[in-house]
Formats: sequence, C-alpha cells, structure tokens
Amino acid sequence: MIVVTGATGNVGRPLVAALAAAGEQVTAVSRRIDGSDVPAGVRRHQADLADARGIERALDGAEALFLLTAGDFAASGGDLGDVLKVARAAGTRRVVLLSSQGVGTGRHPADHEDAVVGSGLEWTLLRPGGFHSNTLHWAGMVRADRTVTAPFGDVALPTIDPLDIAEVAAATLRTGGHAGGIYTLTGPAPVSPRQQAAAIAEALGEPVRFAEQTRAEAKAQLTTFMPESVAEHTLDILGAPTPAEQEVSPDVQRILGRSPRSYVEWVTRNIAAFR
Repeated sequence: MIVVTGATGNVGRPLVAALAAAGEQVTAVSRRIDGSDVPAGVRRHQADLADARGIERALDGAEALFLLTAGDFAASGGDLGDVLKVARAAGTRRVVLLSSQGVGTGRHPADHEDAVVGSGLEWTLLRPGGFHSNTLHWAGMVRADRTVTAPFGDVALPTIDPLDIAEVAAATLRTGGHAGGIYTLTGPAPVSPRQQAAAIAEALGEPVRFAEQTRAEAKAQLTTFMPESVAEHTLDILGAPTPAEQEVSPDVQRILGRSPRSYVEWVTRNIAAFR
C-alpha cells in the first residue's frame, strides 16, 4: 500500500492516477476528497496533516508514504515530526517528501527535510523548482482581455510540469535504488514570463499582450493569497535567481529515461483554461 497526501492537487492527483494505473494499492489523503477525485479502486481518506493522528488509519498497512504539505501547514500547528512518528509506528518503511529547490539553494528553511532525514525511515527528497502550472493564475486575465501581467519579464527559469514531478514520485515510491536520494527537478530549458505568454498566444492562435509589473505591484498581488515573507522570497527567486536556480537538472532524465516536458507541451495540454 502506498499513501499519497495532498492527493487532489497538481502533483498528488496525477501521482495517484499513475500509481493506480501501475497496479499499486493506493490510499489518497486530502483535507477535502470524494469519489470523483480518485480513480476506481483507490481508497480515499479525509485528513489534515496538521492533525497527525488524523492520518493514522490511512497508514494502516502502508509500506510507503508520499508527503506533500500545504503552504499553511506550519501556521495551522502542523509538525512533520509527529506525522513521521505516526508513520513509523504504523510500520511504514519508506517516505518520499515533496520539498523545493529553494531548500537546496538556501532560500527556504530545511525543517521538513531535516524531519524526514531524521525520521528513521528510508527517505527520498524531491526538490522541484517553479511549476509550469503556476501560470494558471494568468488564466482569468488571458480569457478576459488577452493580457498577461507579471514581473521580471525576461528572467528565465527552468520551470517543470507537475506531471513530471508526479511520474518521478511514482518511480521513487515503486522502485528501489532511491534511498537517500535528493533529486532536483526542473524542466528542459529556462523560460521567461514573456516567453510563456508567447507560448499561450501560439496555443490560442491569438495575440496575447505582455505587460511587465514592478516588484511592488507584483508583491501587492501576491500578498492577497500568501504571507508577505513568502511573497518576498518568491520575488527574490523570480527577479534575481542564483546560477543554481537557472540550471537545468539532469534528474528527471536520469529517473524517467526521457527529457522533462517543456512549457509549450504543458500549455498545449492545458490551453482550455486560457480560452
């Protein structure tokens, strides 16, 4: 049995589908979940990781656990160490954590990774950079007036398709050889916001105007749905990435035996959101 937390999100949903398609027994865990969220035959469990005991029943008989914490996990009183203690007590042997590239580059705290590494379980850390799907927050403005507004229009980062993250996670959960692995996950090439807007226009077959925001304008927008400190960290990465944050990692190719999907491939697959 493999337990997947965050099972209804951009990574968790395709991960559950991939594991189920491979014939694995899967329990999908999310704060809000119903039968329409999972493939047939997948067990579902409603729980919030901030309450570690809430996941205890889901872990009964689980060999492996995929951990994905929400952005408000710590603020809501969550302690990943408590979750890992429950997993260990349930007999779980392996844990795969969805972390972030920012931990490796010193942008984000390493608390969650430290908890996993010190858990006594066999562990693997996945460190993706920015997601292609982050540009879905442009969908409303593209639909309304064929415009994209974003800061740092010509700063390029190798964002990644969440589907690739899910496939890497499935491989590390299902196959051996990943104990102690720390994988940085990126797309195949750096892409800038201006280039992303052009890719949306190409997929739509219509012009899309790019309007560059100032940092202050972008911060005001971001703080409507994230804490100010997180907004500042995000803008630091978007505006002044380190060489490591702009580098294409070979880890997706190494694990999956193919190149990661490009932003163009992602937007072509998801163009209905922008129409």
